[in-house]
Amino acid sequence: MAESKKLSLISMSGDFDKVIAVFTLASGAAAVGYEVNIFFTFWGLNSIKKQTGRSFLGQGGLARLFNFLLGGRKKLPLSRLNFGGLSPILMNGMMKGKNVATLEELFGASKALGVNFYACEMAMHVLELTRDDFIPEVKDVLGVASFLELSKGGQTLFI
Repeated sequence: MAESKKLSLISMSGDFDKVIAVFTLASGAAAVGYEVNIFFTFWGLNSIKKQTGRSFLGQGGLARLFNFLLGGRKKLPLSRLNFGGLSPILMNGMMKGKNVATLEELFGASKALGVNFYACEMAMHVLELTRDDFIPEVKDVLGVASFLELSKGGQTLFI
């Protein structure tokens, strides 16, 4: 019986550099035939929002403020040396200069290669996000137990 190749990633961070790692691993694994599943939770949800900039999402005041401050995929800060939001712009320029795929290119490749995106039900509830706040490629909204079941038989990494 052939061994199935499966990689499951838990994306909790909303930091630019960590999200780059998520989509580098996801697109790379999918390109060589792995089944890839990504579970986006808390700040990781920013990567899959429809709104890629800042927007007031949710109903309550705190949820709207958090979602505005967190932003979307194009407003992710670097985990270190963010320089008031300038560093992601500089990093994208450096990546392009070195012919390295940018975050948007890795994200697009992951979608094109059929990586499975899942949103965390609990984090969505806390942040008052709905399924409509996310890109259509989000396959499902799951709890932890369902994601662990889906991840069985493969390798799981937390980023």
